[in-house]
Amino acid sequence: MPTNSNEYWFPAKRYGWGWGLPSRWQGWVVLTIYAVLLAAGIVGLHPGRTQSSFALYVLGVTALLVLVCWWKGEPPRWRWGRD
Repeated sequence: MPTNSNEYWFPAKRYGWGWGLPSRWQGWVVLTIYAVLLAAGIVGLHPGRTQSSFALYVLGVTALLVLVCWWKGEPPRWRWGRD
């Protein structure tokens, strides 16, 4: 777990809960891989024909992204803009 705030790949959002856009190149690589995997799922699974398998695929890929954000991002908490 990173200890320094500038070591986080995904900084916390200023308002709300969760993470914003990546602040380091590693985070951008993760986000690019996520987008490529989603595009590959659209091409390979044909969402119009196999809706349930496509939905499970998107859910799985998104869960992996959230796990990476949780692992390499700032600890999530609700934020009100101050801090």
